[in-house]
Amino acid sequence: MKRTFEITLLALAIGSLASCSSGSKSNWIGGAIQSHKWGYYSGYPETRWDPDGRSMTLLNELRYTDPDGILWIAPAGSKVDGASIPRSLWSLMGGPFEGKYRNASVLHDVSYEQKKRPWKDCDRMFYNAMRCSGVSALEAKTMYYSLIRFGHHWKFPIKRAKAVKPSELAERAEPVEEYPRALPVNPQEIDDARTWIQGNDPSLQEIEQRAQSGPH
Repeated sequence: MKRTFEITLLALAIGSLASCSSGSKSNWIGGAIQSHKWGYYSGYPETRWDPDGRSMTLLNELRYTDPDGILWIAPAGSKVDGASIPRSLWSLMGGPFEGKYRNASVLHDVSYEQKKRPWKDCDRMFYNAMRCSGVSALEAKTMYYSLIRFGHHWKFPIKRAKAVKPSELAERAEPVEEYPRALPVNPQEIDDARTWIQGNDPSLQEIEQRAQSGPH
């Protein structure tokens, strides 16, 4: 009986590390309840501070499956330093590797370093991963607005569904995603956005529109 009780406690502990804090839909996977409203994590990150005192090395692989079923992986050996989030925004979240932000920050750093997906997808993943880790809607939406408005973005080729003949390449250059240049962080603008989010509970699409159109 005692042994069964200990195994039950271990299963619950593992489940609390792997699954999200909230969600309306869940499945039973590998002996733990996984929440799917905000996606779910597989594993828990272990890191080692590097000699420079600013970056960390991920000792084991961290996986996150977002609400659309897309898998995001931070491989073992990845170097993370929070650079994907402008340092001026750290005061907003208390540092990228503190508390509930850590897992999402690790994945965001790696996705920004790899640049395998559009930056908008990476920022949306960061929002969902934050919510999965238990960050409140107000805090996560404010950070999401701040990253879209002040983040370090890049161009990303848009793949064509239809092949282009070599003779047409000169006339039909591969389009790239339009992106804003990184702007200096404006604390007052973030405060205004936070107040707006708190009072209106906007959708992510509404947040994106406000961030891309500038101050109100």
